[in-house]
Amino acid sequence: MSAEDPELQGIKEKKLVEMMRRTRAQLQAAEKYDGKPIILSDSTFSSEISKYPLMVVDFWAAWCGPCRMVAPIVEQLAKEYSGRVAFGKLNVDENPLTSGEFQVQSIPTLLIFRDGQPIDGIIGAVPKYQIESKLKAQLGN
Repeated sequence: MSAEDPELQGIKEKKLVEMMRRTRAQLQAAEKYDGKPIILSDSTFSSEISKYPLMVVDFWAAWCGPCRMVAPIVEQLAKEYSGRVAFGKLNVDENPLTSGEFQVQSIPTLLIFRDGQPIDGIIGAVPKYQIESKLKAQLGN
């Protein structure tokens, strides 16, 4: 048997340490998560979505009727998927920078983030099963 290249061994060790750090951070975030949507703002958005491996963000406004229809569905899914999927809510009237960054022009808009990056979304008021089918597809990956 040949000895492993020391440089390769060093790279493997660094990768392992980084993976362990990320896993530990994600577990700590999941422990704090209580099954309720997290209220997000322009100032907290980036740090919050990067804490969770999978997060759904509801872009909404208080005056929006369809947003009020989706809100209880988001609350219910947050409880049902607690520990597996984090949910957040961002009021677009109070947080124009973030909604502008993601080009949210219609509300409600639900964006799904994996490791802080947008990977899927839903625009408009849709039934629970449509949101859930997108979640199940992402959890299967």
